[in-house]
Amino acid sequence: MKQVPKLSDLIEASQKTLDLLKPLEPIITQAAQALAERLAAGSRVLIAGNGGSCSQAMHFAGEVIGRFRNNRRPYAAVALGTDTAASTCILNDFGPDAFFSRQVEGLGQPGDVFIGLTTSGTSPNVVAALKAARAKGLLTIGWLGRDGGTARDLCDYAIVVPGTDTGRIQEAHLLVLHYFAEVIEALD
Repeated sequence: MKQVPKLSDLIEASQKTLDLLKPLEPIITQAAQALAERLAAGSRVLIAGNGGSCSQAMHFAGEVIGRFRNNRRPYAAVALGTDTAASTCILNDFGPDAFFSRQVEGLGQPGDVFIGLTTSGTSPNVVAALKAARAKGLLTIGWLGRDGGTARDLCDYAIVVPGTDTGRIQEAHLLVLHYFAEVIEALD
């Protein structure tokens, strides 16, 4: 059996990663406020990621259209990739790289917001979706990792959590997700 890391070591590693968000506070705040302003004006947010990042996309959509802490009006949010029939059609007919971009092209409208989650910054389907979002006039926000990869330059707001540990990057993205939810709840 492999050696299991101590929980205290994981907590310490997580805290170090969360501390990396402090210098990113201005861009995180600006991005959250830009999203909130667009939601308040009637735009929607489309969110996409793979694997654990897909779960975070669904989590965030729930916070936006449902609520985080306070009862308030719902805002339009769609986690892409959650419609099985549409997803399998796109995968079968257009391939995995078009998985999110096809949905952005069909659902996105100028003035909407697209949030792409990729801990590597290089997920081909998230990068393609960012390109499609920009082409349609959506505001683009990236919750990224490592050095931001190719996704970084496609984002109006690139929130790049430096580091190479996917789990720690996702933990930082979760804190960003909850901060965005706090800003949205301050609208009402």
